[in-house]
Amino acid sequence: MNTSPSHTIVIIGGVAGGASAAARARRHSETAEIILLERGPDVSFANCGLPYHIGGEIPDRGELAVQTPQSLRALLRLDVRTLTEATAIDRANKTVAVRHVVTGETQEISYDQLILAPGARPLIPPMSGIHDPRIMTLRNLQDTDRIKAAAETAEDILVIGGGFIGLEMAEQLHHIGKKVTIIERNPQVLPQMDREMVRPLEKSLRDHGIPLILGDGIASFADSGDKIASTLSSGIMLEADLIILSIGVQPESGLAKDAGLELNSRGNIIVNPWQQTSDPAIYAVGDVCETEDPILHTRAAIPLGGPANRQGRTAADHIFLGEKAQRYPGSLGTAIVRVFAHSAGLTGWTEKRLKLAGIPYQTVTVNAASHASYYPGSETVTLKILWSPESGRLLGAQAVGKDGIDKRLDIIATALRGNLTIEDLVHLELAYAPPFGSAKDVVNIAGFAATNMRDGMLLPVDTLADAGEQIIDVRPAATAARQPVPGAKNIPLLELRGRLSEIDRSKPVFTICQMGKTSYFAARILANNGFDARSILGGAHHQL
Repeated sequence: MNTSPSHTIVIIGGVAGGASAAARARRHSETAEIILLERGPDVSFANCGLPYHIGGEIPDRGELAVQTPQSLRALLRLDVRTLTEATAIDRANKTVAVRHVVTGETQEISYDQLILAPGARPLIPPMSGIHDPRIMTLRNLQDTDRIKAAAETAEDILVIGGGFIGLEMAEQLHHIGKKVTIIERNPQVLPQMDREMVRPLEKSLRDHGIPLILGDGIASFADSGDKIASTLSSGIMLEADLIILSIGVQPESGLAKDAGLELNSRGNIIVNPWQQTSDPAIYAVGDVCETEDPILHTRAAIPLGGPANRQGRTAADHIFLGEKAQRYPGSLGTAIVRVFAHSAGLTGWTEKRLKLAGIPYQTVTVNAASHASYYPGSETVTLKILWSPESGRLLGAQAVGKDGIDKRLDIIATALRGNLTIEDLVHLELAYAPPFGSAKDVVNIAGFAATNMRDGMLLPVDTLADAGEQIIDVRPAATAARQPVPGAKNIPLLELRGRLSEIDRSKPVFTICQMGKTSYFAARILANNGFDARSILGGAHHQL
């Protein structure tokens, strides 16, 4: 696509998507006029780092300002206009009406191409007392300043919402000595993940003195003098000095709606693979838009910084290169969170989502050491993978543990992007030395387990509750005594072949160990001796 020296690109919104689009556009052309409009005072800041400044892990607020209007002008020769709000789009005349937030002055700006990057705002439900100033949300640096100031004198703080941001806020507020309670309307924290994968996080939160109220939502708020009272759906009433509301986001798509652009049912702007909206001269990037899911080719809105950056790049490339530009391939939704010593995350589809969508899948959960178990500091990694029964293609993964969680998620995210199968996981050649990994990484082991299931060598049971009455605990006797499995008979693996007579051949046998691997070995011994044997996935580490 050719651009003239007077070519004008107007970008509404900075931060990840808008700032990336502006920078990429300048790389393409020194003559294009690039106008970046930002309603707030900060045009480019590290919004993912905001909780860590509140908790003091990032002590210098200035570190969060990735770029300033001055640095963007100097580095990229951008026309950066902060405290400037876009109020309307005239598609027929290709103009944007803007208003200066402080002075109220208005004007119209012409564009050749318009990029919408307004992001998403925190969801604030319409309920009694919701506008109390002690109820705060976190979106920008000004919100950070308000929360940080309020937390200095607050003692009891409620975090409403146990998603990624809610957990980060709870951890950071605990770091600065606050009494924190988490309220989550779903029966688990991190509702984006499968229930069993977040149990270690919930235990860690409780171990650090953070109560969890799960399966219960907020019904109303009320002023209680020095405190603010929160009434839950169950009727429970809690008082706090400060409330952090973190129950989700909704796209800032009002401008797009008023301009007649196509939106989905949730208000996200629908775009094509080059981030073009239903108007070819207007693009949308970041949290405001909906793109393709690259695994099952459905549609998804993924409010994350990584996708926003790449979408901004795609939009700018298409403005200058046309259809020669690389298409945006869609978002996997890869995400991770740290909760004290534990980390947990996901990439691709979860079991919960696949069930809701009615999509066939198989899954296995394995446990293995983060690096060679004989090298000091090794921790357990729990990895769950999901795949298509028909093709063996990976559909998603989740991981939890104290070390190496990001590494395994990144491997699986790359495998998802490459359309790899469970058999490909078996043969991935990953970096190995005792301080870094194992000769058989947990990713390989997940591939082993999955292909064993495919080949009929592993007949798994998901949970203890799904097992029959004959459970054989094959852990060493001392371990089984310390952490007994309800209803299980302990026959250590090394004694199993000599004690087969103690097992009823007329009933199915369900084996369990600490991590899942030994119970698989036991199930194979039993199967090869004529028993109907199945291994309980994940072991006692995962089930109890």
